[in-house]
Amino acid sequence: MSNIYNHRSLVPAATGGPPAAAPPSASTARLNDLLDFVKHEFEVIGNDATQFKNQRDEFEHRLSAQISEVQVMQQHIMDLENRHSSMAQQYEEEIKRLRALLDARGGAPDGSGPLPAGGERGGPPPAPLGGAGGPPPHLPTAPPSGPASIAPPPAGASYGKGSSAPSPYHPGPPSHMPSGAYPPSRDAQSPGPGPAAGNASLANLSEMDPDEIPKDLKKEGSDWMAIFNPKVKRMLDVNLVHTLMHESVVCCVRFSPDGKYLATGCNRSAQIYDTKTGAKTCVLTEQTNKRGDLYIRSVCFSPDGQFLATGAEDRQIRIWDIAKKKVKHVFAGHKQEIYSLDFSRDGRIIASGSGDKSVRIWDVGSGKCLHVLYTSPNLEHGPSEAGVTSVSISADNRLVAAGALDTLVRVWDAKTGQQLEKLKGHKDSIYSVAFAPDGKSLVSGSLDRTLKIWDLTATARAVESHSTDDEDRTSKATCASTLLGHKDYVLSVSCSPDGHWVASGSKDRGVQFWDPRSGQAQFVLSGHKNSVIAINLSPAGNLLATGSGDFNARIWAYDRVSE
Repeated sequence: MSNIYNHRSLVPAATGGPPAAAPPSASTARLNDLLDFVKHEFEVIGNDATQFKNQRDEFEHRLSAQISEVQVMQQHIMDLENRHSSMAQQYEEEIKRLRALLDARGGAPDGSGPLPAGGERGGPPPAPLGGAGGPPPHLPTAPPSGPASIAPPPAGASYGKGSSAPSPYHPGPPSHMPSGAYPPSRDAQSPGPGPAAGNASLANLSEMDPDEIPKDLKKEGSDWMAIFNPKVKRMLDVNLVHTLMHESVVCCVRFSPDGKYLATGCNRSAQIYDTKTGAKTCVLTEQTNKRGDLYIRSVCFSPDGQFLATGAEDRQIRIWDIAKKKVKHVFAGHKQEIYSLDFSRDGRIIASGSGDKSVRIWDVGSGKCLHVLYTSPNLEHGPSEAGVTSVSISADNRLVAAGALDTLVRVWDAKTGQQLEKLKGHKDSIYSVAFAPDGKSLVSGSLDRTLKIWDLTATARAVESHSTDDEDRTSKATCASTLLGHKDYVLSVSCSPDGHWVASGSKDRGVQFWDPRSGQAQFVLSGHKNSVIAINLSPAGNLLATGSGDFNARIWAYDRVSE
């Protein structure tokens, strides 16, 4: 046994190392390759999973942000709906309050009920003529333009001092009255239950179906109609020349002295049109910091036609150089918006009327305010409802007249600023005044539906005499006649350059042509779809301009009918 063990123990020593390993099999190598492949695939899938997780996290973040934005938008919409509901409730309450006030005043003159809180459909907001509290709710929304621009009498006419020819506004005393005497003043009389006989017939015709009106009493266009007074001789023919569309209510219209151009005022701009072609030649835009609406209430050409004065809600008067389309002067001083402007015929002064209860007279050259004429001298800061709606300067540049909300017409000496007349007779606010070409007659239009013609002959004579005695210069005027026929507020009046006609525009949407000598209307003109806010007869004759709440201005031609 021992020999055997010893023999075996010597074998390793004799060989010099361990026994040799057996070579690896093919299956083992294949298994290792598969394990490496699986490991690689696992790493690829792991990387893809990480990328997918990152993308999912990014999508979830974006979705959360969008959900937050939607929630914010929903909150804003809810806030806007709440504000809208609150404002609608406030408007409803304001409408109820204004209706109650109007009902307390007796209701609308035409029986159609009160105006809505916003005034005329599509028109500017009610004008704050009555002070901080605004106007009474029955007032129209858009104050009228300024008075008619009237040229001196044509060659051959004699209306001046010493003339023996009677004015068409005061045809002279009846044969049975002493020379120099006139019918008694009607300024204390009521307008009466209705218009004069001829005007009543005209009013009745205007309410009829157009097809029922006799052909010889009417003239029709595509969207307008003139109805002639059956009680008077037909002396005029009328035609529509141009319809000038605007983007807002047309607050004022005014012809240039030569009649070749028409200026209109609306929201934030004044336009100038060629009266022959109807083409818009110029647009003057108010550049102010005031947001929202800014209505141009009055426009007026200088006598030479080179400049246009505009008065607006921002209380400033701008004198525009028309050729350059730039403002040359700005006159500031009024405390409330400006409703009316009028150049003197010599171009040296301009009168302005404002809701601040004052008329200001400006030196055009220097821009200096020469006079501040208060309608309520001791109450200019008080509650007096005497806001000025309209001003007019006489043809001789000596008199300045103004109509106001307190139903009075006032006349001042333009040079001294002395008040000469305080004319009483209208039963409601006055919205327009215009001097006749003779400078000794004044026409006024009122919310009481009437026009009045005032005889200022004695007033003018006292001013011309240079009297220094106040008593000799004041309270000389009388009411010569009252023109009845409109069915609603009279918003604007104008006189023809020959003094033979007076035109008036009304909230009843009509225009009436009057013979001031007889007090009869020649015809009533209809076509506008809203109030006729502004009216002007061309100083050159034969043209009439109208501006309305229907966003249109129109130019009409009138001519004498051949005998």
